[in-house]
Amino acid sequence: MAGLRFALFGTGFWAYYQLAGWFEAGAVECVALYNRTPARAEALAKRLNISSAIYSDPEKLIAEQRGNLDFLDICTDVGTHRAFVELAAANGLPVVCQKPMAPTLADAEAMVAACNGAGVPLYINENWRWQFPLREFKRSLDRGRIGTPFRARIHYANSFPVFDNQPFLKDLEQFILTDIGSHILDTARFLFGEPQTLYGTTFRVHPDIKGEDVATVILHMQNGLTVTCEMSYASKTEIERFPQTYVYVEGNQGFLELGPDYQIRETTADGTHITHHPPKHYAWADPAYDLVHSSIVDCQANLLRALEKRGDAETTGDDNLKTVRLVFGAYASAAGAQVIRLP
Repeated sequence: MAGLRFALFGTGFWAYYQLAGWFEAGAVECVALYNRTPARAEALAKRLNISSAIYSDPEKLIAEQRGNLDFLDICTDVGTHRAFVELAAANGLPVVCQKPMAPTLADAEAMVAACNGAGVPLYINENWRWQFPLREFKRSLDRGRIGTPFRARIHYANSFPVFDNQPFLKDLEQFILTDIGSHILDTARFLFGEPQTLYGTTFRVHPDIKGEDVATVILHMQNGLTVTCEMSYASKTEIERFPQTYVYVEGNQGFLELGPDYQIRETTADGTHITHHPPKHYAWADPAYDLVHSSIVDCQANLLRALEKRGDAETTGDDNLKTVRLVFGAYASAAGAQVIRLP
């Protein structure tokens, strides 16, 4: 079939990789780029050798390109997400929105309501759960060889200088839970289901940032499992391998681990079985972000099938709203030193 046509809103750090991911995922055409600074959009188009129309006015883009668009892809700063999603809904356009969905829970709920009210699909470009090692870990977990899980830990802790590539992160009043926490808490849901309570703590180590760079969230799942989510951009450890996520699960018949260098170790009464699951490499990917960039392709392939109505998307607005509730529930818990009961 002919490729779907879309406009990309935002041409910052992640836009290049997001566009490359779309082109890798399937037949698509980016017909327009929006950025407040047209020169940045022009530079991105030149870098990817595409002939997209350039706009600095989002309403003008919609007015002139509406007949050419099958969906919008929003890759702007989080504070603009609600306005652009509501613009898409008002014009009957399916919309893909970058994570985190919104700067507040109320905004996220409004975005979902606007799209549901207009009958417009809302998808969230939540790629973390699509990392190849995590997908393989989920498959191993679902085989059930370690029996019934009763305790798990998700560990994302490193000293990668994330502020060098994205200096605006230093100025966020809420940082690691909205940034990496959106990914890690979504991964917890992907692997283990829905929680019924949470307890969170936060801490700031870097002296030149406004928000927190360390957080711990304990989830008590509906199936009785306890999941501890550890997040840090201030941890110097021997096992750190940015941007790898480690997962440890104890079951009543064994132990399953996703550890450094994409290694899955399954220990049962039969011994320990070790497999290796590195991500696919793409020529356009930054080697430091290989794991993340390859997951963008798989995530967007899933979204593309949904946009083409050939399947369902995993990361819809309705689904990701559950993750957003965990993020802001963790902030509320940390602020009040209290356990939060989830709806």
